[in-house]
Amino acid sequence: MQKRILVVRTDRVGDVVMITPMIRELRRTFPGAFIATLTNPNSADVLLNNPHLDDILIDEPGKKSFMNVVSDLRNRRFTDGLLLMPTKRAAYQMFLSGIRNRIGVGRKPYEVITFMKSVSRNKYIPLRYEADYCMDLARAIGVVSDDLTPEIFVTDDERVRGMELLKNSGSILKRKRIIIHTGSGRSSPNWSEDKYLELVESLLKQTSDSEIILTAREMSEEYIERSKQAGGERVVDARKPVKRLRDMIQIIANADFLIAASTGPLHIASALGRRTVGLYCHNKVNCTKLWGALGRNSVNLEVSKEYCDANCSADKEVCSFENGIGVEEVIREIMRD
Repeated sequence: MQKRILVVRTDRVGDVVMITPMIRELRRTFPGAFIATLTNPNSADVLLNNPHLDDILIDEPGKKSFMNVVSDLRNRRFTDGLLLMPTKRAAYQMFLSGIRNRIGVGRKPYEVITFMKSVSRNKYIPLRYEADYCMDLARAIGVVSDDLTPEIFVTDDERVRGMELLKNSGSILKRKRIIIHTGSGRSSPNWSEDKYLELVESLLKQTSDSEIILTAREMSEEYIERSKQAGGERVVDARKPVKRLRDMIQIIANADFLIAASTGPLHIASALGRRTVGLYCHNKVNCTKLWGALGRNSVNLEVSKEYCDANCSADKEVCSFENGIGVEEVIREIMRD
């Protein structure tokens, strides 16, 4: 009987990047299996063109009914279901679709009620990468691997289209392209726009052959204007042509460097093999040991424990991230050969 594996992760972009290593290792372990994912419409763009997947299924609460998803799953006759991020909706969908071997994380009441097997994160002791915790579910069905390298696949045509999107935004294309993504969707501590502006100004002064590409939708008009005043045509606002996540992926695929806090675009760039510098808090739930970018060209800068202990509240609810990592530290990594 053919093994038919469903990987379910319906949350944010960076979280879905974290399942790409386990998808690859599932394919290596079970080359003849049917492997599919269930995710949300936006994050699904991370998985397009992935050669290790046979299907990408979508769940969009409010637009696609609960039972329509159940029907989609039932029609594909999955033998194994891996629920990476526990949600009641997905747990019941997997149960009602008849997937016999279902494995989740922890012991939520709805997991117990639906007789789902469980893989424990052992209260995050010892702390490991999120991608490694994801791999635990693949290990539960036979995968033996510690390769956590993330991957996103972009075609040659998509790379050309990414260049066109940059050109339409005002990019000269012949320069070194450095993306500064100031947004984080409030998913992690981040610099202020004033601090990012210091970075823009410093990069413009210290490099003559580069242009700064701004991509975050959350940017204020004042920040964009001040950045353009500092760099003129060397500062490119690339937001307008981005209609969906895949457009952003195509732009990032043509960048030389990306700087951001721990957020989706950072993990996308890491998975595309771009050079990245990630800015991280020392707090356990945000730190590099759990959420660090794992690409071969990624550098993760984390606020020191000493700084955190001296400047943040004891319960870590009040974060003084702003000055925990200096602009000069980021510049040093960008200028490194």
